[in-house]
Amino acid sequence: MSKAGNFVPLADIVTVDRTIGFSEILRENGLRLTSVTGNIPEDDPKRAEEIVTLLETEVLPDIARDFGVEFRLAGLAEQEKEFFSDAIVGYMLCLLGIYLALTWIFSSWMRPIIVMSVIPFGAIGMIFGHWVMEIPLSMFSIVGMIGMSGIIINDSIVLVTTIDEYSEKRGLIPAIVDACCDRFRPVLLTTLTTVLGLAPLLFEKSAAAQFLKPTIITLSFGLGFGMFLVLLIVPSLVIMQKDFGRLFTSLRRGVLGGNVPKKSKALLILSIVGTFAVLGLTLLPLALTQKASPLVALLMGNNSNALFDSTIVFVFGLLITLVITYMVSYFTRNKNL
Repeated sequence: MSKAGNFVPLADIVTVDRTIGFSEILRENGLRLTSVTGNIPEDDPKRAEEIVTLLETEVLPDIARDFGVEFRLAGLAEQEKEFFSDAIVGYMLCLLGIYLALTWIFSSWMRPIIVMSVIPFGAIGMIFGHWVMEIPLSMFSIVGMIGMSGIIINDSIVLVTTIDEYSEKRGLIPAIVDACCDRFRPVLLTTLTTVLGLAPLLFEKSAAAQFLKPTIITLSFGLGFGMFLVLLIVPSLVIMQKDFGRLFTSLRRGVLGGNVPKKSKALLILSIVGTFAVLGLTLLPLALTQKASPLVALLMGNNSNALFDSTIVFVFGLLITLVITYMVSYFTRNKNL
């Protein structure tokens, strides 16, 4: 490109000499190989992803079809795929280990879910931090996310433990208010000491520290967001757990209780069976086969968005189940089953 911003022929600005170089034949498992290498700039991750997708879906398949060869992406692209697949498995095992440990500590199956609910919100802080610092997500961001998952729940554990302790002597709402007030300073200090300790690396300009930037950004911004969300989201989820616990208790008594009228029990069972039937006819086949069920295809047609169509049919199916349950209740109101 010239100084004026115009493209010029390469032959006008360079001198090309053609010589015979050393040749070699590479084989692997008896198959003849050749390597084609190239570098994609990392300053525009979206464009780099588009180029890799174009190579995988169009360019390389066309070459393989026209010349009868096989291809495989290797190098950094292959390493990233292997890393992400291993990281997902490791992350799931990490979350499972955290859940089992919290289950043993709290002696509850639901409390650990409330404690771990701050982890997805920490991911929001991670994405926001990369956007602010103008650094693309990378493998080191995933490493930081795995480490952040074990750190961000510390404040949540402290708050939930205090809420459970206070709720033994007072109501749940006063216990939550007092626990948030009493634990605000420990939660704040725990987060600030970690974030301020990472601040020198966050603003380090040397080349040796650049590869650590994604991990540091994930930890700093993730924990910073988590500090505020722990004090807002966790108390709300504790109250929601209490409300849903009452609903499930009523449901269990309605199905198994002996003092409930047979008519009410039959209507409850009818609504439950109808809900699971609608689920099995719409969303369950989509989850198992990644395709719309025959019922959804019959009602909505063969559209490209199978998830949207299945969701629409599922919602309408629930409404129909509700209407049928109400009609049965209305016509049998003054009768004994």
